[in-house]
Amino acid sequence: MAILITGISELTTNVEDGPVRNAAVVLEGGRFAFVGSAAAAPAADEKVDVGGRAALPGWVDSHSHLVFAGDRTAEFEARMAGLPYRAGGIATTVAATREATDDDLVANLARHLAEARRQGTTCLETKTGYGLRVEDELRSARIAAASADEVTYLGAHLVPTGTDPESYVDLVCGPMLDAVAPYVRWADVFCETGAFDEHQAERVLRAAAARGLGLRVHGNQLGYGPGVQLAVRLGAASVDHCTYLATDDIEALAASNTVATLLPACDLSTRQPLAPARTLLDAGATVALATNANPGSSYTTSMAFCVATAVLQMGLSVPEAVYAATAGGAAALRRDDVGSIRVGARADLQVLDAPSVAHLAYRPGVPLTPAVWRFGRRVPPQPTFG
Repeated sequence: MAILITGISELTTNVEDGPVRNAAVVLEGGRFAFVGSAAAAPAADEKVDVGGRAALPGWVDSHSHLVFAGDRTAEFEARMAGLPYRAGGIATTVAATREATDDDLVANLARHLAEARRQGTTCLETKTGYGLRVEDELRSARIAAASADEVTYLGAHLVPTGTDPESYVDLVCGPMLDAVAPYVRWADVFCETGAFDEHQAERVLRAAAARGLGLRVHGNQLGYGPGVQLAVRLGAASVDHCTYLATDDIEALAASNTVATLLPACDLSTRQPLAPARTLLDAGATVALATNANPGSSYTTSMAFCVATAVLQMGLSVPEAVYAATAGGAAALRRDDVGSIRVGARADLQVLDAPSVAHLAYRPGVPLTPAVWRFGRRVPPQPTFG
């Protein structure tokens, strides 16, 4: 069935020099079948008039950790009272996740996915990394693969308490990788003080690449370090966080096709400096925005919040921030079927209760997404436009 969506005041496509005014799109077979002026739109089986509202691609959230159990509110409150963020807090979630049933983890993931989709996120990556044992990482990978668009293996999230680091890296590169590989597309490593050093991180990434997995890196979050350079050297699709960047790091990213994925909600929650988004873009690097949704350092699924923060506090224009949260995320996932609105692309679309995307930053914190289509199907709830 073909659906004509018309009455679009401003359509952000990410393939035009600017937004299309007085636009319409046709969704058919899960793809965009028409994109352009409403005056030129063909007839369709169903028509939806959005009444002069703006529309844009669905958000592409290329970094989240949503297979988990437990709560870390106390850790957050302590951090807000002045205690620093450290990588070791992950162990709290690991313990809770290991104790949870499959049904608990499935339900929690489904709840957060539904929450994200209602807010306009139509393509989402999530990771393992709260199991850190072969059976628990395998379980997380299976659960994630059943629901998420993209799944990343993050066995190298933290060395479990009481475990020899080198022996654990052997496990991550061997039996654990073998177990999860059928369920994941990517491998990631937390290359940071308190997690994995450069040598250990490189071992993990090379083992994953040998199994045919794409590479991602958590890097340069808690201080200056080797994560960015390692990601670029090994051709990783993205390096995520990028809070502390030296000039050499920025130059390396700009000269590569490794995407700098920035996680502003995490920077705020951990009271770290915000990543240098403006400097990265000016240097020519590709930038993505993502939520880093997780129970410890960034418990939000709101991509709109990340966009507003990027505009209001990180020096990006609204179009730059929207691009980073859509096409930038698609680049970080090496996908060309999401993050843009063009004929043949996946029919992922969100409508704003506003005449332009500028309202995402002009009205921060206000829920502005009354309607979302994913694969050409409406995501509940379904409002009546008037």
